[in-house]
Amino acid sequence: MERNTHSKTIGYLLWIFGFTGAHRFYYGKPISGTVYFFTLGLLFIGWIVDLFLIPSMDREAELRFHPGRVDYTVAWLLLTFLGLFGVHRMYMGKWFTGIVYFLTGGIFLVGYIYDFWTLNDQITLINRSES
Repeated sequence: MERNTHSKTIGYLLWIFGFTGAHRFYYGKPISGTVYFFTLGLLFIGWIVDLFLIPSMDREAELRFHPGRVDYTVAWLLLTFLGLFGVHRMYMGKWFTGIVYFLTGGIFLVGYIYDFWTLNDQITLINRSES
């Protein structure tokens, strides 16, 4: 059974901005993503090393997260580009908080940052409850 939850292509595209930790957040590594954000990818050295680690991060994500109705890649793209408007939450079926995000700019950025830390787990909970 194939458990395709994350995309290597998206992982590599996010790696281009990897010195911000984007690819690490995507693969469910929020602590190292935050460290990368504040250290420019550990002074760009970790960022370059991650070019070769993306396949293993992808495999780990496939094992850790549960596939289902809510697509991880779509949710991450919505969070990244429209997260302040709550579009990713509406996509996941969380309409009330999506509207709250829309009216408050992602609850004044705090909710937006929280979702970067927890989005993969939120999706896994939804997908597991529907399977």
